[in-house]
Amino acid sequence: MTDEPARQKRILLRSGKSPFDVASLEQSLHRDVFATNAGNLIFSDAAHKLLTTPRAEVFSNGIRTDPSAAARINEEFDVFVVPLANAFRPTFERPLKRMTQLIKKLRIPVVVLGVGAQADLKYNADRLKPMEPTVKEFVSAVLDHSASIGVRGEFTEQYLKNMGFQDVEVIGCPSMFMHGETFTLQKTTESLTTESRISVNGSHSAVRSHGLDAIIRQAHARYPHVRFVGQNLLEAELLHWRETANPIGAQTSMPTHPSHPMYREGKVRIYVDPATWIEELRAFDFSFGSRIHGNIAALLAGVPSTVLCSDSRTLELCRYFGIPHRKISETPKNIDPAELYEAADFSELVNGHKERFLRFTGFMEKNGLENTFHHGDRGKAFDAQLSKLALPPAVRPWTETDPDAMSSRLSFMKHRMDELAEQNALLLGQLQKKAGTVNIKVQPGEGAAVLPSAYRRARRVVGRPVRRLLRPEQ
Repeated sequence: MTDEPARQKRILLRSGKSPFDVASLEQSLHRDVFATNAGNLIFSDAAHKLLTTPRAEVFSNGIRTDPSAAARINEEFDVFVVPLANAFRPTFERPLKRMTQLIKKLRIPVVVLGVGAQADLKYNADRLKPMEPTVKEFVSAVLDHSASIGVRGEFTEQYLKNMGFQDVEVIGCPSMFMHGETFTLQKTTESLTTESRISVNGSHSAVRSHGLDAIIRQAHARYPHVRFVGQNLLEAELLHWRETANPIGAQTSMPTHPSHPMYREGKVRIYVDPATWIEELRAFDFSFGSRIHGNIAALLAGVPSTVLCSDSRTLELCRYFGIPHRKISETPKNIDPAELYEAADFSELVNGHKERFLRFTGFMEKNGLENTFHHGDRGKAFDAQLSKLALPPAVRPWTETDPDAMSSRLSFMKHRMDELAEQNALLLGQLQKKAGTVNIKVQPGEGAAVLPSAYRRARRVVGRPVRRLLRPEQ
């Protein structure tokens, strides 16, 4: 008589999507699979890989928190793992409260991987004071369900300890452990030249408040093979649809705006899958900018990178991992990327990586989690499954002279309009039944009034190049 195999641990992971969830660019943007910032997928994919072992199966929970799902989660899963970024910030307070409500209802362990507080470069937490009760309630709920809470760096550790919490461990971010305990990186050329391929990244806030646009313009003027890699949903909408409902998208100094020369030259990309993002960066010689995960993606691709830190969330991660960095407020606006490249020293990053990895996996084990590098196949099956997927390409600038790019857009819009028409008919039927007015009729064209404004704008944008194509030659 043989013993029955032990049941696999079912891990629920907070992530925008599973790494194996393949969707078109239109579907990905419509669903906002990266929760407004593609960098989120870098660390959630890394966590998914790390947690996948012969004794554990990982399921994506999506990014939105629903406290009413607690009973189902208790019934179906053994542990809830929550990778977080800069969650301790005023604009995230409402989602943090919802997450706390959910955690309080759970009877299973809850493990937080790498949460961070967001303040300025001087680590001044005054702006976080009004939300301290929310943070305390969240951390208390987590510690009621786990042995300790993992934070991104020194600032967040001190921030929580000042509130009286002691079970706080600095573990960094899961993204840096995508490849396990080894991290190799070296410069492939002595210095950058005009033939070098350079990736630059940055946020709207860094452009608006720290003059990053001037640094990008200088790089664009000096290096013909420079490329801007964006991360926000609004930037992806500008690339793919040329319009966005978000007013921040009107910032013309960003390379993702249709009026920017880098947009017109096709030197902008945004990725909806980390695997594609990392793979395409392998062809570059250097990466720099204010986006921490934009540069971590490059580091994972073996590309030397320098972060221009604009706040505590990027600074504490760079200090913890030994990632070359400068404060953007102290960086000359005419800085040459070649100077950043020459000054970058990766010895601390490489030499201290194994110790940091053991600290990270030690935290996992303390909280009842195994990892693929110590308890599995070192991620081989994960990587093999990922390599077989036909992932969508990067989001690129869409110009009106690119008729081939219209096909998927038009198809998606037709599908969405059909869906909306069905929903409208269903809602109308329900209203008629409720009101008892079965004779209400919808006149031709009235249904279009309920289409979301985003789709009306998209139809208008698509229409211009279509009309040009159909117009007889003069």
